[in-house]
Amino acid sequence: MQTMVKTGLLALLVGGSAMAAETQAAGRWAAANDPVAKMLIEQERLWATHACKPNSVLQTLIADDFVGTSPEGTLYTKPEMLPKPGARPAAPTERDCKLISARVRWFGPDVAVVYGRESAMLKGADGKEKLRVLVWTDTFLRRGGKWQIIAVQDMDVPAK
Repeated sequence: MQTMVKTGLLALLVGGSAMAAETQAAGRWAAANDPVAKMLIEQERLWATHACKPNSVLQTLIADDFVGTSPEGTLYTKPEMLPKPGARPAAPTERDCKLISARVRWFGPDVAVVYGRESAMLKGADGKEKLRVLVWTDTFLRRGGKWQIIAVQDMDVPAK
């Protein structure tokens, strides 16, 4: 009897898991006129230009449990990326910051992944400017009606 119960429970769990996977929709690209996708892309634009023109978007855009991966491969959290309370605003460190492109892909009503590219002119340690292009993937989650970024992955595009 105990074996039949275990077997039945296992079948229920496996079958239920398979059924849940089947009912999950595949990701879909956002329509060009999707107002939420437009809002997410605007938030990305504000972040992409933040180093050239500091703004307050990061405080609310980035979730408290956020973890990002830098182009150098290190992990960082929200407290590590934001200025310390009471600190003077830093002078812009980059110029000509641009969001080159961004596309939103939906993975359900509360999860969106934004794939994009941005660029900026950076001054190196040698004092010379160079163009930096990043390709990134940002994951948004809607909690309590509020969209926030929970994870990012950034990659430098090598100069050609």
